[in-house]
Amino acid sequence: MIVVNLSFVGTKPTGLATYGINLIPELRLPQLTLLASPNFSNGDRSGYSYYELPANMTPEQGKAGHLRRLIWTQFQLPKIYAKLQSALLFSPIPEAPLFSDCRSVVVIHDLIPLRFPHWTSPLTQYARHYVPHVLQQAEHIICNSSTTAQDIIDFFKIDAKQITPIPLSHDTTHFRPLDLTDRPPPDRPYFFYVGRHDPYKNLHRLIAAFATLPQRNDYELWIAGSPDRRYTPLLQAQANELGIFEQVKFLDYLSYNDLPIVLNQAIALVHPSLWEGFGFPVLEAMACGTPVITSNLSSLPEVAGDAAILVDPYTEAEIAAAMQQIVTDVAVRRQMRSAGLARANQFSWAKTGHATTEVLCRYL
Repeated sequence: MIVVNLSFVGTKPTGLATYGINLIPELRLPQLTLLASPNFSNGDRSGYSYYELPANMTPEQGKAGHLRRLIWTQFQLPKIYAKLQSALLFSPIPEAPLFSDCRSVVVIHDLIPLRFPHWTSPLTQYARHYVPHVLQQAEHIICNSSTTAQDIIDFFKIDAKQITPIPLSHDTTHFRPLDLTDRPPPDRPYFFYVGRHDPYKNLHRLIAAFATLPQRNDYELWIAGSPDRRYTPLLQAQANELGIFEQVKFLDYLSYNDLPIVLNQAIALVHPSLWEGFGFPVLEAMACGTPVITSNLSSLPEVAGDAAILVDPYTEAEIAAAMQQIVTDVAVRRQMRSAGLARANQFSWAKTGHATTEVLCRYL
């Protein structure tokens, strides 16, 4: 039996939880038991055994949720593993019991806390002191891009033979071109960003670039993602100082149902992140037929291929020039829509699940 640790999945899924929710139905494995909270849902629950966990161990509970999950992982998970007579633990995040008899295959999505460290941050300490032990004792490591695989090798000196990059995907029934003719259009065309507000996401340069557009008053910049009291007020103050506060809309967390609608209506997704392990928003936007402007760094070119405008994220002028090109060149928008849809079609959760199943079966 394989047990799958989904203790991190809450009611407002972001990147990691989205991965877990979409991957599970594609794991064609017998005797699969999901360790999940009562609010876990991935559609059809048939075909799986469930071992119910407390619902207070997700990122939605902040630092307390993370701490509770790590304590549970260390002390309670080995007991469940033994009770269920498991042969393997599959963890879609880099967490597993240390110094136990649990055999594990774990997934690591990025090493951003080490690339952009804050030495007082719990995430940096977690990545520096806990994650290496998890990876070193794992039977095998799965990651989501060649970029992340190289980071694992560089930061932790782990043999490449222990690592398998498997690209992620998107929900093809959800992220697709929509017929929105029955909906009122937005007041003004808007550029769109969705994600965290951390400094490495580079929103301060995106806002500065938007402020330089020649016809900026004709457009808006929509920023979706849960507010962060450390960073969001600084971004709002920047927009105010640049005289564009009314045009920069901070939308908070967007529900799973609303996100495809907002993506479809956007003139372009702008995702100028300084580093990503994969880059869900880029793939989801392309699947909606929305033009994409993204960084020429990290895994983002792996995801976007030649279907996006790639820019140096450290150069505001390049970001602004790409946005202006989207505004003024109808032919480019049309070509990017076609190329984005074709590129997105190369990814599927079925492919991700099949490749993951192959890895897991090696260790049963």
